[in-house]
Amino acid sequence: MGQKETRLELEGAELRVFTQALLRDVRALEALLAGEMIERGVRRIGLEQELFLVDQEWRPAPIALELLEKLDDPRVTTEIGRFNLECNLRPLIFGGNCLSTIETRLHGILAAIDAQAQDLGARAVLTGILPTLRKSDLSLQNMIPAERYYALNEALTRLRGGPYTMQIKGTDELRVTHDSVMLEAANASFQVHFQTGPEEFARLYNIALAVSAPVLAAAVNSPLMLGRRLWHETRIAVFQQSIDTRQSIADMRELEPRVSFGRKWVDDSVLEIFKEDISRFKVLLGKAIDEDPLSEMASGRAPKLKALQLFNSTVYRWNRACYGVNDGIAHLRIENRVLPAGPTVLDEVANAAFWFGLVSALANEVDDVRDEIAFDAVRTNFVAAARHGIDAQLEWFGGRTWTAQELILTQLIPVSERGLRAGGIDEADISRYLETIRHRVESRQTGAAWMLGSLTGMQDQGSPEERMAALVAATVARQTDQIPVHEWRRASLTEAGGWKPSYLRVEQYMSTDLLTVREDEPIDLVANLMDWHRIHHVPVEDNEHRLVGLVSHRPLLRFLAGDEAGRDDGPIPVSRVMARELVTVGPETTTLEAIDRMRKHRISCLPVVQDDRLIGIVTEHDFMRIAGQLLEEMLRE
Repeated sequence: MGQKETRLELEGAELRVFTQALLRDVRALEALLAGEMIERGVRRIGLEQELFLVDQEWRPAPIALELLEKLDDPRVTTEIGRFNLECNLRPLIFGGNCLSTIETRLHGILAAIDAQAQDLGARAVLTGILPTLRKSDLSLQNMIPAERYYALNEALTRLRGGPYTMQIKGTDELRVTHDSVMLEAANASFQVHFQTGPEEFARLYNIALAVSAPVLAAAVNSPLMLGRRLWHETRIAVFQQSIDTRQSIADMRELEPRVSFGRKWVDDSVLEIFKEDISRFKVLLGKAIDEDPLSEMASGRAPKLKALQLFNSTVYRWNRACYGVNDGIAHLRIENRVLPAGPTVLDEVANAAFWFGLVSALANEVDDVRDEIAFDAVRTNFVAAARHGIDAQLEWFGGRTWTAQELILTQLIPVSERGLRAGGIDEADISRYLETIRHRVESRQTGAAWMLGSLTGMQDQGSPEERMAALVAATVARQTDQIPVHEWRRASLTEAGGWKPSYLRVEQYMSTDLLTVREDEPIDLVANLMDWHRIHHVPVEDNEHRLVGLVSHRPLLRFLAGDEAGRDDGPIPVSRVMARELVTVGPETTTLEAIDRMRKHRISCLPVVQDDRLIGIVTEHDFMRIAGQLLEEMLRE
């Protein structure tokens, strides 16, 4: 869990003081590694569970603060968004029934959260990216009002030097410009921790890098973002781009993003990672440090290295090196940030078990993973797994390329089994969790595949908004039943509880696949667009997508039938025909308000505008469709 007691970004003398404290912590860690104060010979595991809160429409419910007050559980805390929560479970010794204990504890805490959420008219849901999330949900209004988050947003935005841009290509393409770091709130992960001794850290960390891709390929659960079908684990692309502070400068300059897989293997020590990050990334947040780590060590106490921990919480490697103090004893651990939340607690613990087993086995069976596979191949594998999931092509030891499915089933599940057994994990747990992985991979039904398959099955039914709501409703139902994702039946449109919640606001049903023209183009183009696509309204926009006019079929017909159209002055520009004084609405406009505006102004079309740019259109045909569905439902009742 990140440091939260912070102040605004430091400048001048305060920045220099904090940076000195950071460097002092590095020197202290060097001394700790050289001595005997860091715990050795102990394996502990821990986890952080992130989740979404959704309302009765299956959309983000910004009630985190109210829920936390009712819950009053120190294990549950905020994340950056008002519709996010994070749970932290106490670490366990790796062995025996630790995995089933984690599953039991997670079920207990999530049941308590969901019960309180239901009292507030909401539900808790485990998913990597919430399908019903909209860009409007990612406003600063929905940021948790904590100084750390405001400071982080201010610092990252200042370094960025302008708006955040996101471009992701999958089956569809997403291009988004946003004004804050709140894009990060789109992600929910299941982060697992694995404690290591200082002398083995580099070797185990490299193994963790190597196995990231196949573990992710089996676990993908985030194929959708803002209604677009993108990567099987879109979180990977979203998180990297959501807090990317790199500005566009000369192509020859190499700049590392704050979210990354890393640049190279670790050779000898965890210090390499911390020194690399301090060398490459600016201090974002700071606070007064009231600890002298060297004095603490001289007194026989393990220092907390507060400056280093705070800095480390603002650099987001997918496998992050962590230092901590537990019950007065310092330790090192590897934090796996790769795994998404969901689809169920069983699936999550199975993913963790698969990873724990692989790291444990390869630590015993491979002298140096760097001799088995190149770092560039490992990094390429990671992106391939995020993009394609179980269908990814992965290079493995010896240079052979496998499908992720074949590699996992024939090679890696047996390896993980040996690692779990060597760690003393109960045989029943080994069977339960690795069989869950096996069935999921054999059936090819990851969480991502289930979502995409469900959308395909509903493709001719309802609106896009209804289909996304059905996905979330079905996810909540199946999570409640504790059925692993490989056994899930596809979502159906009726699971969202009817069509009504999907038509409360304009953005829920507006057309976004728009055919537009520029005002200097000929009206013949407009006439043909209307004929070819059977539409009655064509918006006119400039090169910046700002709405400047609208051509409707009736005024166009009157113009073409008039005297002006018959003049031989060459092609007539759209500007001569288009209406310039327009009635528009925003995406959050309610349906009743939109209908009232159309009736009041006697118009049959409403362009939808946000920040002066055209983003959609609604017409009287849309409202007739809604009325028709209402009539059908009334007749059924």
